[in-house]
Amino acid sequence: MSSERGKDIAEGSSLIADHHQPPSPSRYESQKRRDWNTFGQYLKNQRPPVPLSQCNSNHVLDFLRYLDQFGKTKVHLQGCMFYGQPEPPAPCTCPLRQAWGSLDALIGRLRAAYEENGGSPESNPFATGAIRVYLREVRESQAKARGIPYKKQKKKPKQDKPSDESSSTLFFS
Repeated sequence: MSSERGKDIAEGSSLIADHHQPPSPSRYESQKRRDWNTFGQYLKNQRPPVPLSQCNSNHVLDFLRYLDQFGKTKVHLQGCMFYGQPEPPAPCTCPLRQAWGSLDALIGRLRAAYEENGGSPESNPFATGAIRVYLREVRESQAKARGIPYKKQKKKPKQDKPSDESSSTLFFS
């Protein structure tokens, strides 16, 4: 067998092997799995450990507060002279926290993962009013600390899409 033909066969067999492997998960799916595993580990590390079946919104809130220590967003305290300034001119000793957007996305992924792992939507601890209130308070306090008023934008009314016989169809005579 020539070396050229052997190379072709080897490349062909790797293409066949690649064809049978399932596609790699999306970035979102990978992050969701990591978040789910991290939350599960957090519950196991509690004293006493908390089984997932007994997890409630208080455990989720404790988890979110625990994550603050790993945050990278400077959140000025009310006594700080830079409180309310979007771009402070000097450093300060205010704490770093998890950004609201990161927490909101995390809760969305955990909410989906809970149901994908057999939890019922009615008992989903990530979908409770307490979690929504916490996220709203974090969003508002971080916006105030940066001096950025948060205004919920009103949804624009949906406009009807043109039908198939609309002006976008060209007719030639």
